[in-house]
Amino acid sequence: MANYEFSQVSEDRPGCRLTRKAQIGLGVGLLLLVALVVVVVIVLWPRSPLVWKGKPTTKHFADIILGRCLIYTQILRPEMRDQDCKKILSTFKRGFISKNPCNITNEDYAPLVKLVTQTIPCNKTLFWSKSKHLAHQYTWIQGKMFTLEDTLLGYIADDLRWCGDPSTSDMNYDSCPHWSENCPNNPVAVFWNVISQKFAEDACGVVQVMLNGSLSEPFYRNRRKSGNQGRLRSMVSSRLNCNRSNACSSPSINELKSIVNKRNMIFACQDNYRPVRFLQCVKNPEHPSCRLNV
Repeated sequence: MANYEFSQVSEDRPGCRLTRKAQIGLGVGLLLLVALVVVVVIVLWPRSPLVWKGKPTTKHFADIILGRCLIYTQILRPEMRDQDCKKILSTFKRGFISKNPCNITNEDYAPLVKLVTQTIPCNKTLFWSKSKHLAHQYTWIQGKMFTLEDTLLGYIADDLRWCGDPSTSDMNYDSCPHWSENCPNNPVAVFWNVISQKFAEDACGVVQVMLNGSLSEPFYRNRRKSGNQGRLRSMVSSRLNCNRSNACSSPSINELKSIVNKRNMIFACQDNYRPVRFLQCVKNPEHPSCRLNV
């Protein structure tokens, strides 16, 4: 039998030793792992949504948008029945969800405007300024005129509020920015600016605008939209119970005329357009302005 010599191995001496390079690699790996864990915690840790002074997103916002879209495309304007209301809703929401509601841009709503195709016939466009209710009464009775709110996108969003928050993929049902919070690029304002600009650009022929002649400032000077119109006809309507009226010869309307003429457009104006006055008289037939001389 061969002679074997066994040597005792000290318990304090490791069976294997990592090289210096391996130790450094292990340390760097652990640091990266810790850093990754910290990043994941920061990203996934629930954060409170931003708090604003304005009213929150309208309750049941998505249901309202979808419902209005279906009513518009299937009942009011069946010629648009091929529009995909679910896709319109999801594209609409992508414009502001998970974003700071004060940093919304026109590009955020560009996919929505591109998705919804609607042609307004020439000579059927009606703008309004400070006369929304009367303008909508007029287009509803007239039947073939379109205000912005009579288009699909205007119809589904009319009088609603909405905003998102960078900390969540849901809508903010607690608060949204108020106009006074130095937040002009909020989701609602940018949306209406984008679709009104498109509405103006698509207008053709004779375009009408309804103004409130009972006010000293009958239109918003900073909200004028440029378009391809050849002629603009202004209907200046004052309230029945208001003596003050911005007639077509008033300085404010002359200012509007000057702006229109500089754009090589023909401007026409009519005080208290009779069809509109008839609408006002329906609710107040005994008013002196409504009595017929027989």
